[in-house]
Amino acid sequence: MNLTKRRLEQSRAQRVLWLLEELKVEYEVKTYKRQDRQAPPELKNIHPLGKAPILVIESDARPTPLVLAESGNMIEYLIDHYGTRLTPKKFLDGKEGQVGGETEEWLRYRYYMHYAEGTMMVYLVFAILISIIKSSAPFFLKPIANAITGSIESKFLGPNLKTNLDFLESQISSSPNNGKYLCGSELSGADIIMSFPLSASKGRARLTKEKYPNLFAYVERLESIESHKRAVQKIIDIEGSYSSAL
Repeated sequence: MNLTKRRLEQSRAQRVLWLLEELKVEYEVKTYKRQDRQAPPELKNIHPLGKAPILVIESDARPTPLVLAESGNMIEYLIDHYGTRLTPKKFLDGKEGQVGGETEEWLRYRYYMHYAEGTMMVYLVFAILISIIKSSAPFFLKPIANAITGSIESKFLGPNLKTNLDFLESQISSSPNNGKYLCGSELSGADIIMSFPLSASKGRARLTKEKYPNLFAYVERLESIESHKRAVQKIIDIEGSYSSAL
């Protein structure tokens, strides 16, 4: 079997690399250069949407390579096959298979596997678009662009980011069994998929030690895990540098 991680330079594909390092699965990395901030056309030869990251798995179990897209999908697939320890126990003892019988740890896990991209990253991508508009507006239009983007930031983006960071601060502070991770005392796939939006929030100075002490400490714990550091080093070896700031 052969796994190839196809990623864009300066992207958030670090999460799947971290998972592969944590699982100690052998893999190859192919990095594509952006063209005018976009994915290059040749990625459409691998997946119809032409987006990255993509995980390509060649296996004796199928005649053609398995192509997986979407970070959450890739993380769940890899955990299902190589790292079930990164999924919390699903049911309470004696409640197996019952609706509502799930553990708090598992319910958090399922939630964050969708929340990371479905909610948190939406606002961070919005922040990127605002930055692009500000920097690319012609000189004579900058006052108008700044007025519009400033209004969006103050009335929509800022309040929503604050609401989410306040929520996450309360979540890490109330982790089951006084755990140091989002879903309890053990690292899970939820921590891995949440790592990038939180590191990016720290990089944009939204997430600070003063405002969110528990959440800030949690992100630093994630970044200090050896498998995370190996994934970051792999990116540095490929690109020459690494930054989680968007």
